[in-house]
Amino acid sequence: MNVLAKHFFNFPVTKIVAGIVICLGTMVLIKVCISQPILYGLLDNRELADTIKNCISFITLLVSYFLFSKFYERTSPGELSVKYLPKEMLGGFIPGFLAISLSIFLLYLMGYYRIVSISLSHYSLKLFTLLLAAALVEDLLIRGLIIRVLENWLGTYIALIIGMLLETMHMFNPNANALSIIFDLIWGFTMAMFYVYSKRIWLPFFFHVGWNFAQPFYGSNLTGLDDMGTIIQSQFKGPLILTGGAVGIENSIITGVLLLVIGLILLYLAKKEGKIIKRKAF
Repeated sequence: MNVLAKHFFNFPVTKIVAGIVICLGTMVLIKVCISQPILYGLLDNRELADTIKNCISFITLLVSYFLFSKFYERTSPGELSVKYLPKEMLGGFIPGFLAISLSIFLLYLMGYYRIVSISLSHYSLKLFTLLLAAALVEDLLIRGLIIRVLENWLGTYIALIIGMLLETMHMFNPNANALSIIFDLIWGFTMAMFYVYSKRIWLPFFFHVGWNFAQPFYGSNLTGLDDMGTIIQSQFKGPLILTGGAVGIENSIITGVLLLVIGLILLYLAKKEGKIIKRKAF
């Protein structure tokens, strides 16, 4: 490989585009052309077939990212290190679930949240595995790839800004509004800080899973989606700025403030522990 070609393939933007195309493309290709046709042909139970399909997509994305890092970036992906996995699993999922739980509890105290019934019949393993796969796509490609590459190239603060802006893609979700775009920016900041602080994807990923699981658990829409199931069937009544409206509880100002506080704490800790990367001189 000549010097010019080497510079082109190692250029950060090229690396990011290649990573997204290769990893996401491989996952979609295997899902559409292999796993879905085979599973739908073998299994009459579409629910079970979709559950297995989601699990295959999850594994495919991880494997394709690992191979991309090994053969394209020629490095071992430290962002996938499982050295602290149990600790980061609990340290991510529990705060993510508890943050939503605290918002629900405060709404309950104010009389804006009421439990109607509790039933597992409105939730399924298919929905949970879909949640896992969707969270991994976002956290692996945005935090593990884009923010990682940009942080090493442009420094932490510019990477944070770009990471925040990327999350505004959720504005295309159903029921999105001006307030939800502000929430998206806060979400992007805090999730990026989980990566900046840990330098691995597992802390943001499991926080993401806990956060997203808690919302349908309490009967809330999830990022504007009303088809993600429920475990607690409930009623939200009150000001949209507090309940989140059709977007869901994550669009509540209460939840937004909690999320921002978590992000600011992580920023403080990252600065204190010297984990902020400065922009390189060109």
